[in-house]
Amino acid sequence: MVERADKDEIQRGEDLEDQQQPGGAVEDASGIQPWSKQLTVRGLVASLIIGVMYSIIVMKLNLTTGLVPTLNVSAALLAFVFLRTWTKLLHKAGVLSAPFTRQENTVVQTCAVACYSIAVGGGFGSYLLGLNKKTYEQAGVDTEGNTPGSYKEPGVGWMTAFLFIVSFVGLLALVPLRKIMIIDYKLTYPSGTATAVLINGFHTPHGDKMAKKQVRGFAKFFTLSFLWSFFQWFYSGGVGCGFSQFPTFGLQAWKQTFFFDFSLTYVGAGMICSHLVNLSLLLGAVLSWGVMWPLIRELKGNWYSATFPESSMRSLQGYKVFIAIALILGDGLYNFFKVLFFTVRSMHLKSRGKGSRIASEPNTPAPDELLRNETFTKESIPLWMAYVGYALFAVGSIIAIPFMFPEVKWYYVVVAYLLAPALGFCNAYGAGLTDMNMAYNYGKVALFVIAAWAGKDSGVVAGLVGCGLIKSVVSISADLMHDFKTGHLTLTSPRSMLLSQAIGTAMGCVVAPLTFFLFYKAFDVGNPDGTFKAPYALIYRNMAILGVEGFSALPHHCLQLCYGFFGFAVAANTSKDLLPNKYGKWIPLPMVMAVPFLVGASFAIDMCVGSLVVFAWHRLDSKKAALMVPAVASGLICGDGLWTLPSSLLALAKVRPPICMKFLAV
Repeated sequence: MVERADKDEIQRGEDLEDQQQPGGAVEDASGIQPWSKQLTVRGLVASLIIGVMYSIIVMKLNLTTGLVPTLNVSAALLAFVFLRTWTKLLHKAGVLSAPFTRQENTVVQTCAVACYSIAVGGGFGSYLLGLNKKTYEQAGVDTEGNTPGSYKEPGVGWMTAFLFIVSFVGLLALVPLRKIMIIDYKLTYPSGTATAVLINGFHTPHGDKMAKKQVRGFAKFFTLSFLWSFFQWFYSGGVGCGFSQFPTFGLQAWKQTFFFDFSLTYVGAGMICSHLVNLSLLLGAVLSWGVMWPLIRELKGNWYSATFPESSMRSLQGYKVFIAIALILGDGLYNFFKVLFFTVRSMHLKSRGKGSRIASEPNTPAPDELLRNETFTKESIPLWMAYVGYALFAVGSIIAIPFMFPEVKWYYVVVAYLLAPALGFCNAYGAGLTDMNMAYNYGKVALFVIAAWAGKDSGVVAGLVGCGLIKSVVSISADLMHDFKTGHLTLTSPRSMLLSQAIGTAMGCVVAPLTFFLFYKAFDVGNPDGTFKAPYALIYRNMAILGVEGFSALPHHCLQLCYGFFGFAVAANTSKDLLPNKYGKWIPLPMVMAVPFLVGASFAIDMCVGSLVVFAWHRLDSKKAALMVPAVASGLICGDGLWTLPSSLLALAKVRPPICMKFLAV
């Protein structure tokens, strides 16, 4: 689940006098360097460093709760900090260096985000991890659709090869349509626009002053977060030890996972996510761990056999997983059809209105808009290169994927890549209108279809891999259009944007598997009772089993509960769209509510603490809060997230914390 940053908080119109246009102020075209000089060695080094750091952070989030906030804004901030510091140090040393421009800032941000996006969407916490033996066993070896031997253990080699094969196809699928999306249809892509506003703001005299304040705030809270995580490590020398298991509300509440675990990563994430997201998490936690699971546990021996452990899919775990799936599917399918409807409707209206605009008086764009459009179209990307590249990568996948996964027939891959460009266009168009990347929902549809198509013997593996094929193309296509929008508003060459995206993707295909194995070898990934639960891996595997077997995999009365929660998800979304904003903004988000059903309530409390901090800060000093919240939140996330690297290395070296702080009933 990716929560988009609110562009109103980033825009800060009261502070930036020169941001009258949607993308902020732009410079004269004569000062813009050619695309080859917008890509620099120092920029690629900065991109790699930021990409590695954020890959570690998002991998930790992926493998704990699966909830990853959008870090594009903080990536742009870090790119600015890194390169501005670099140029100033060289200047003080008497070394001349090329000026740091907004175009280079945009390219570095794009490359870094492309790098860590592979860690977010590469399936390490969902469809790829769902293939491993531990998830296969958790799904129930006695489940009919969970065919014996239908697993594949993670490996750096095959994962890297798989990512290289599937990730680059999405980069080329929609390149021929970039002008239509950005200039002709004038799609807003709110996250891309927000990032452009931030970058344009940095590269003005007034923006530089504000950037210095943000940099100081980021550095202060980064250091605080890192040192706090280091301090906590000393007290975690055993199972259930440390501040992360502090029984804040008492031992009875702690047993139901209601406690504050002092994780500054989730406090920071809560500061970035909206209040509605965090309150939805808390509602889901109270409903599941506070009400439903204790009640269903009391029905042990009646609703499900007492001989099964709670971790079995035939026991309490089955209710947790499938009710969460019902919420996710209800929310996802509703939004899928909603975005599809608005996409088709908008395209129809634009096609009808095109002739009337030509016949009537022409609408003359503003000078800044003309300059942006001219820069965006001046350096074209050859169409033959996009078509040939897509065909070559598709052929490579058709050959390689069945070799890596014998359960996936070559014609599954052919059908996937024939449909992917159309699905990618729908997703990219919908993301431009709503800022919602629906790639996971397209992937889930593909998962069910291919799993049912492949049948009982190979349906689970084929469904999970097919989900990855579609999801990768569709997601990267939308991300690329977001980046093109940022490039359009910052006068950055489309060639340099596409090339930086390709370089960042290549970096991510290497960095992400290595980062994953840092966690996989150092920690007990996939343990439902541990820290790194990786809940979506089990959800995706059970979706595939459901696609193969239907509802026979569900425990008693689980189907009725699933119907109820699916209906609740549809009703909640419908109410949000039909009721006035005064009431609709308080209706919870079903997909967000589903996350605590599996992972517990503690992180929801952390996220709500983040919301409480933002609320109090805005009450005390709203202007300063709007400026500093993104920087402070990024510092908290990055500091705590970066401590994961040394703690992983210590775990691999068998160095254990010296103290165990634990609380027991008297």
